[in-house]
Amino acid sequence: MLRTIAVVLQEPVALFEFGVLMEVFGIDRVDDGVPRFDFRTCAEEPGRPLAAGPTTSVTATFSLAAAADADLVAVPSSSMTEPPSDAVRATITAAVERGAYVLSVCSGAYALAAAGVLDGRTVATHWRYARDLAGRYPRIRVEPSILYAQDGMIVSSAGTAAGIDACLHLVRIEHGTAVANRIARRMVVSPHRHGGQQQFIERPTPSHADRTLQPTLDWITKNMHRPVRVTDIAAAAGVSARTLTRRFVEEIGSAPHEWLTRQRVSRAQELLEETRLSVEDIAQETGFGAAPLLRHHFAQAVGITPTAYRRQFATTDARSRSPRQGGAMVS
Repeated sequence: MLRTIAVVLQEPVALFEFGVLMEVFGIDRVDDGVPRFDFRTCAEEPGRPLAAGPTTSVTATFSLAAAADADLVAVPSSSMTEPPSDAVRATITAAVERGAYVLSVCSGAYALAAAGVLDGRTVATHWRYARDLAGRYPRIRVEPSILYAQDGMIVSSAGTAAGIDACLHLVRIEHGTAVANRIARRMVVSPHRHGGQQQFIERPTPSHADRTLQPTLDWITKNMHRPVRVTDIAAAAGVSARTLTRRFVEEIGSAPHEWLTRQRVSRAQELLEETRLSVEDIAQETGFGAAPLLRHHFAQAVGITPTAYRRQFATTDARSRSPRQGGAMVS
């Protein structure tokens, strides 16, 4: 279980990426139903201020030894020109060898690569650094466009906000969707962006305000329990299926059916955690129609069966009533 988080700081410290880790894991949200994390800020020389900009510095409380028993060792953005110290490399290597999670945010992937733990693995980093990282470390499979990647116990993310997505991904797989959603709600961010989603889109701002997909996404959410097809979505949006697909790729970074499947799986996770509905009933509620189809897509997206997921994450006060009693379905 993900409880102890050690953040390894190197100079110069990237404040935003460090702040992402602090925001997700370092703030006490027990009152919101989020478990308390043991958050440790570590450096080779604890107590010595580390430069984090022209007029800013950060001081770590713990030495690197505090990472020795951490469930997650996280490395925010680090220098791309100066290799990490032997001590930092040893800390990263030891975490991988004992089976702990290791997370890099943005250019933090360079430190992991220098430690030799990324060879043969699929890795995400900021798209601006992808070619350089791949050139320096040819044994790494660098994916230049995805938000984050998980290869075994190593999770890597692209720049800035993608680090939030990667952190919430770890919370989701270790503590369940409900906990991840509570953190996301407090942070006012999307509770789930799939790791394979593109880092950037062709047209970040629609040409005309009335062309945004948000009304269509709202319609899908309200009708997700039905067997909605792409042609149904296109009809609701008043466009052709081809136009709908193009706009989805431009604005969201994935095809409509991929986005819809992810939303259905996410909704299924919530129902498995919070209700006692059967897998067959959940398949109906989420629009999959039948349990075998739900199991197929759920296992592909989450890595385990719905039944195994429920055993791991179901709340003790899971509701026995139908999810439509007392409120509309939400994603």
